[in-house]
Amino acid sequence: MGSANGCWSRRGFVGVLAGAASGLVGCSTSSGSSSASVPSRTPGSPAAVSPSPAKTPSAPAPTGPRPLYLGTYTSAEGGGNGIGVATYDPGSGRITGTGTITGVTNPSYLALHPDGRTLYAVAEQDAGAVTAVRLSDRKVLGSRGTGGAGPCHLSVHPGGRWLLSANYGSGSVTVHPIDSSGALGERRDTVTHSSPAPGPGQEGPHAHQFLTSPDGGHVLAVDLGTDTVYTYRLNERTGALTEVSQAHTRAGAGPRHLTFHPGGRYAYLANEADNTVAVCAYDPKTGRLSVGAAQSTGTGSGTNYPAQLLVTANGSYAYLANRGHNSLTRYAVEADGARLRLLDTVAVNGDFPRQIAFSPDGTLLFTANQRSSSVSVFHVNTTSGGLRRAGEPFASPVAVCALPL
Repeated sequence: MGSANGCWSRRGFVGVLAGAASGLVGCSTSSGSSSASVPSRTPGSPAAVSPSPAKTPSAPAPTGPRPLYLGTYTSAEGGGNGIGVATYDPGSGRITGTGTITGVTNPSYLALHPDGRTLYAVAEQDAGAVTAVRLSDRKVLGSRGTGGAGPCHLSVHPGGRWLLSANYGSGSVTVHPIDSSGALGERRDTVTHSSPAPGPGQEGPHAHQFLTSPDGGHVLAVDLGTDTVYTYRLNERTGALTEVSQAHTRAGAGPRHLTFHPGGRYAYLANEADNTVAVCAYDPKTGRLSVGAAQSTGTGSGTNYPAQLLVTANGSYAYLANRGHNSLTRYAVEADGARLRLLDTVAVNGDFPRQIAFSPDGTLLFTANQRSSSVSVFHVNTTSGGLRRAGEPFASPVAVCALPL
C-alpha cells in the first residue's frame, strides 16, 4: 500500500480527535473503507438501559480502590499527555483520576504482562512503536519500533516472553521479546499480509488485532483490509511466525476484533465495515478458524462501525460495542458457544464507544467513549446478563482504551 501518511489522512486523525465527525484511527478504526472520513453518525435510538436484578458476582468482589489505566492520543487536539492513571471502586464503579504517565506517545491501546508488573502501550504513529512501563514506579522502560505504521493493538503471549502487535497502516504483525525486567528487545519477526488481495473499498491490508488462542498453541491476526483472519504458529524460542491457515469473511465485511468463548472451541468476530458479527468455529489442534454466517448487531440500518466483543467468564453472554449507534448489543450465548442470540441494545451514555473491558471479577464493564472524552461504567449481572449504569461517565481526554486491573 501507500505510505504510512496515507493511513492518517485517510482516517482523518487530528480532525476527528478535535471533535469533528470524521474518521478515527487505531485500535478503533472507524471505517473499513478507503474514504477520507467516516460519515456523520446516523442518529440511532438505543434502548434505554434495561432494568436488571442485583448483580451476581462471578467471584468474591475485591475491596478498596483498584487501578485503572486509560489510553489516549497525545498528538491530538484535546488529547491526553500520556497514559491516564486512575482508580475505580469495585463496588460502586466510581472512577477517580490520580495522574498521568508521561513520556509515552499516542498510547491508544494498552495491555498488561501476565505477572502484573509491566504495562505495554502502542505508539500509534507513522513510525510505529511499542512501549513498556514498569508499574511499581511508573518508569518508562523504553520503546521499540514495530517495523510498520499505525500499530493499533497489542497483547502479551501467555508465557510472558513475547509481545504481539498489529500495524494497521501497513497491514503487518510483529513479535518482540520481553526480558525478565519486562522491557522489550528488538523485534524478532514482522509479517505483512500480502495475500489475499484487499477487499472491496480497501487499498491494502489493515491488521487490526493480534492475539493468542485460549489453548496457547496458535496466534491469530485479524485483518480488516483483506477480510481475513490469519492463524500462525509462534516459535516460542525464536519468536518466528509461521502461517498455518487463513479464514475468510464475506467480501467487504471488514473484520476488526475476535473474542474467544471460554470453552475455546468458538470465537466471535466483529465486522466493522458491514455492521455484522459472526460465530466462528475453532480447532485447537490445527488452529483453523471457520467463519459462520453474518448476524445482526441490532442497530438498524444506520452507520454503526461495531468495535469489539466481550464474553462473560461463564460463557453465557456477549456484548458488542457499537460506535455509530452509541450502544452495547447484548447477546445470549447458546449451544456451548456455537450460537449468539440477540437480546437488546443498551445506550452507553457517551459518544463513539471505541473499546470495552471487564473488571477482573467480571462485575463491571467499562466503555472508552472517544468523541465524548469519557469512560462509562456498568454493573454486570452475570446471571441475567443485564447491565446497569454505575453513575455518570468519568471525563477522560479522547478516551480510546480503558484497562481496569
